[in-house]
Amino acid sequence: MPIASRKLSTAEERRSTVLRTAIQAFAARGYYGTTTVEVAKAAGISQAYLYRLFPDKEELFVAVIDHCAALLRDNMVDAVAKARSREPEAVLDAMRTAYAQLIDSDRDLLRVLMHANCAASEPPIREAIRTCYAKQVEYVRSASGASDDRIRSLVADGLLTNVLVAVGADEVDAPWTRTLLAGRHPT
Repeated sequence: MPIASRKLSTAEERRSTVLRTAIQAFAARGYYGTTTVEVAKAAGISQAYLYRLFPDKEELFVAVIDHCAALLRDNMVDAVAKARSREPEAVLDAMRTAYAQLIDSDRDLLRVLMHANCAASEPPIREAIRTCYAKQVEYVRSASGASDDRIRSLVADGLLTNVLVAVGADEVDAPWTRTLLAGRHPT
């Protein structure tokens, strides 16, 4: 193909591709178990080019967390738009349902966030996950007008749902799964 007709990807397009690829890699093996060589290979770029986009693995992982936080925010914005009313409980219910559907459909997003919590001993990762939580909570507060107790309940339900989905509790019919899954929004 002649060079003039070939579309060269921009650094921003490559960053986006690398982030999507990195989400899959980190979801499968976690922060500590994933190498930049694996991410670069899966993204179809050299490790040297990966390091031009992200100076080190830690910055790549922080960018992945930030990307996931943006996906969560977009999900909540859509949920608010679809809420049956602007009453706090209606907005929270719409968010709860949308979140359950999101993590049921995108297990990699869920797993990356679980791995991020596990890698929080690394200061930049800890700060990124704190920022992710802070932004989510503040958006829920401003969009719903709900009380702190209701917001805490929503977040707690979401975190429990993360664990249950990650361990495949919905595939097990046992007293403990029925107890913990009770009231979980169907998808």
